[in-house]
Amino acid sequence: MHYGHVAAARSSDDGSGRARRAGRAVGRALHQPITGTARGIRRATHAQGAGESGLGKLIELHAVNGAGDVMITVALASTVFFSVPTDEARGRVALYLAITMAPFTLLAPVIGPLLDRLPHGRRAAMAGAMLARALLALTMSGAVASGSLELYPAALGVLVASKAYGVVRSAVVPRLLPPDFSLVKANSRVTLAGLLATGVAAPIGAGLHHIGPGWPLYGACAVFCAGTFLAFTLPHKVDEAKGERRARLSTHEERSRKPGLRTVGPSVLCGLWANAAMRGLSGFLIFFLAFLLREEPMAGQSAAVSLGIVGVSAGLGNACGTAVGSWLRARAPEVIIATVLCLTLAVAVLVAVFFRAPLTAVLAATAGFCQALAKLSLDALIQRDVPEAVRTSAFARSETLLQMAWVLGGAIGIALPLNGVAGMAVAAAIVAAGAVMAVRGVLTTPYRGSKGPTGPRSRPRVA
Repeated sequence: MHYGHVAAARSSDDGSGRARRAGRAVGRALHQPITGTARGIRRATHAQGAGESGLGKLIELHAVNGAGDVMITVALASTVFFSVPTDEARGRVALYLAITMAPFTLLAPVIGPLLDRLPHGRRAAMAGAMLARALLALTMSGAVASGSLELYPAALGVLVASKAYGVVRSAVVPRLLPPDFSLVKANSRVTLAGLLATGVAAPIGAGLHHIGPGWPLYGACAVFCAGTFLAFTLPHKVDEAKGERRARLSTHEERSRKPGLRTVGPSVLCGLWANAAMRGLSGFLIFFLAFLLREEPMAGQSAAVSLGIVGVSAGLGNACGTAVGSWLRARAPEVIIATVLCLTLAVAVLVAVFFRAPLTAVLAATAGFCQALAKLSLDALIQRDVPEAVRTSAFARSETLLQMAWVLGGAIGIALPLNGVAGMAVAAAIVAAGAVMAVRGVLTTPYRGSKGPTGPRSRPRVA
C-alpha cells in the first residue's frame, strides 16, 4: 500500500506535476511584464508622498481621461476630416464647430458656477463625466461610419463632459497636495501623465480603426468605464469644501464685498489673458494647419504624414514644457509668461516671413513648449495672489476662459483662407495680443519682498 502511494507521487512529479510547474512558469512569464509595468507606473505616480495624499490616484485618473479622449478624437477625425475631400472636410469641420463648439461657448460659463454649487460632490461629478462619455461613445459608434448629423449632438455631449471634468480636476488638485509639494509641480505631474497616456493611446486607437470605424469608440467606452470606477477611489477629502467660497470676476463695486480675481491686482488677469492668447493660438494652429497641410504637404511627404509630424512636434513641445515646469524654480511667474509669449511671437513672425511647410512643425513645437510653461506660471500666480478661500473656484473659472479661447481660435482657423503666409501672420497677431498683456503684467506688478498679498511668506516659485 505504501509502495503504491510512493509510485503515484512519483508519477505525479514526473507527469502532471511537471505540467503544472511549467504552466505556472509560463503564467509568470506572461504576467510579469503586465504586473511589472503596473508596479512601475504606480511607483512613479505615487512618488514623493503623492500616494499618501491621493494625488497619485488623480494622476492615474487623468491618464485614463487622456487615453479615452484621444480614442474619440481618432474616431471623429477619420470621419469628419480624413474620409472626405478637402472642400467637403472643411464644411464638415465647420458644421462640427457650429453644432458643438458654438453651443459650448454658451455652456462653458455655466459649467464653472454649476460645479461651484456642488463642492461636496466632485468625485461624483468626475465619475459622471466619465460615464457620460462612455455612453456617448457607444451612441456615436453607430453613426461614425456614415458621419450623419446625429453624430454631432453626441460629440457636443462628449465635449461638454470633457470640459466639465477638466474644470473639476483643476479645482481638486489643491486638495490633494502632498507636504512640501507646490501646486504647479502637482499640476505638471497630472498634465504630463495625460500627455503620456495620449501618446500611448493614439496608436492603439489608430490600430482599432483598422478593424472598423467604430472600434476606437468601443475602446474609449471601456477606458471611460474604468475611469468612472477610479473617480470614486479618490480620497473623501476631495469632496470637502470647508472654508471655500466662489471666485468672481468682480466689478469695481463688488470688490469690497466679495473676493475675486480682480481683488488681487492685475497680475493674475494679465497672466490669464496671455494664456488665453496661447490657447487661442493652439486652437487656430490645429484647424488651420490641418487643412493647409492637406493641400500643401511637406516636400516628399503625404498629407497624413505632414500632419503627424506637426502633431508630434506640438506634443513633444508640450511634454518638454511640462517636464521643465515640474522642476523649474522661479521667483517671478509674470516674467516667465512674458518671456515665453515673446519667444512664441518671434518664432511666429519668422515663420510668416520665411514661410515653408516644415517650419510649421517648429512653430507647433515652440507653441506647445511655451503654452505648457505659461499655464504652469499662471497656476503659480493664482496660487500666490488669489485668496485661499476662493482659490479652487478661481482655477475652475480660469480653465473655462481658456477653453473658450481655444474654441475661438479654432473658429478663426476654419474661416481663414488657406494661405500659409496670411495664416502665420494671423497666428503672430494672436500671440502679439497675449504678449502685450504679459508684458503689462510684468510692468504693473510691484516688487515683492518677503511679504506676499496675504501676509509674510517666501517668494513664490513656479515649482
